[in-house]
Amino acid sequence: MPEFERMLVRSGIVLIKYWFSITDEEQNLRFQMRIHAPLKQRKLSPMDLEPRRRWEEYIKIKEGMLERTHIPEARWRIVEGVNKKKGRLNCIHRLLQQIPYQEVHHDNVALPEREHKPNYFRTPIPEEMHVPTVY
Repeated sequence: MPEFERMLVRSGIVLIKYWFSITDEEQNLRFQMRIHAPLKQRKLSPMDLEPRRRWEEYIKIKEGMLERTHIPEARWRIVEGVNKKKGRLNCIHRLLQQIPYQEVHHDNVALPEREHKPNYFRTPIPEEMHVPTVY
């Protein structure tokens, strides 16, 4: 993988790698929340549950992968992901620092005056087309 990533970088691709990291306790809490929330149970599959059982083994594999693939041309950045919102914001902030960009000029937009036709009346919507107001 490192040689493939070097080839990508040599060809002009900006390769930025992030790993969102959570604690064992946080992962356990998220699984418990999914198990007990019917709307979140769809996020659980046998593929999700097996790594939970073998947490330490997966962490060792992840650490080895990070060590072997953290190269000067394509470094890993670890995002603390226990707090999802803060982790995502930190990642976006870091990402935007890595990509040079310029402000885009936008022309001012003026909303034109709406034309009013004296003979126009909005047609009522037939009752059978309405979605019932429940909320």
